[in-house]
Amino acid sequence: QLELVESGGGLVQPGGSLRLSCAVSGDTHEHYGIGWFRQAPGKEREGVSCITNTGDGTQYSDSVKGRFTISRDNRKNTAYLQMNSLKPEDTGVYYCAARLGAWGGLVPLGYDYWGQGTQVTVSS
Repeated sequence: QLELVESGGGLVQPGGSLRLSCAVSGDTHEHYGIGWFRQAPGKEREGVSCITNTGDGTQYSDSVKGRFTISRDNRKNTAYLQMNSLKPEDTGVYYCAARLGAWGGLVPLGYDYWGQGTQVTVSS
């Protein structure tokens, strides 16, 4: 059973930056593709970014492309989401998720394991 724990959320002003971390335990990190998702109040969960199990492939939603960067360190069993130039519409609970295999994509149904989420609030 895989366990994922997110951290790094918080309150930030528009234009600011945050780095989210996703610590993975319970199995070999490099066997899993990792995705980051977010959910704002009253909205469906949406895919933000994903990365292959080896880290050589990434994908971003149009809304964050050029501002967010996903990465992973398989030696530390941790994935990251660097978020720059944050906007109020980036506010929400951010979740990391894992799927056995190389690639999970940006659709939530493609993932088998989820973290508990971390709140990101962008406000002045």
